[in-house]
Amino acid sequence: MGFQIAIDGPSGSGKSTVARELAAQLRFVYIDTGAMYRAVGLYCEENGIDVYDENAVASALSGVEIDVRHGKEGQRLILNGKDVTVELRTPRAGMAAAAVAAFMSVRERLVSLQRQLAEAADVVMDGRDICAYVLPKADLKIYLDASVEARVSRRCGELEKNGVEFDSEEIRKQIIERDEKDKSREIAPLAVAEGAYVIDASELDINGVLNVILTLAKKCGIVV
Repeated sequence: MGFQIAIDGPSGSGKSTVARELAAQLRFVYIDTGAMYRAVGLYCEENGIDVYDENAVASALSGVEIDVRHGKEGQRLILNGKDVTVELRTPRAGMAAAAVAAFMSVRERLVSLQRQLAEAADVVMDGRDICAYVLPKADLKIYLDASVEARVSRRCGELEKNGVEFDSEEIRKQIIERDEKDKSREIAPLAVAEGAYVIDASELDINGVLNVILTLAKKCGIVV
């Protein structure tokens, strides 16, 4: 087992962007766990499965095959043989992910996959339950936070970059709703884990956040 850097945080805090760049700089493998939950949610939405019906979602899992691939363009998520990386960033996929992530059957399957990936290499893994639940013994734990205003701006910018239509007020509403679901769910709720460093990225750009994390990585002996 190599080094493990775990990054938690609410939707739109920039954790995926930061984790991806951090992994590139350290030459670690980047694992976006949120994309996995979005993939399950997307599969359910596309196949007419009620994402709020636990039994229906659990039954559908047998038809979900997720593959994580890494290349020059970074992590790509393959759902049943199709690259759905871009589709996973839509608000619709995000809300579906929040619903299915509350079910133990979904979490057990995906957490098992995530831990297997983390055992195979030096990794940077981000999500909402990584520090306390998925990788509780990670060498460095980060909780990346940001104001709602900053997160709305980042999410809209991301969607615009990918050519996806959006309504900023609807994005704001969805982010607030997602926060409430993530923090109140019974299974591995979003929270600052013991031993995690909290970074407020509201006023920091990606380089500013990376500098803070790299300083902490040196302190933890991950970077010489």
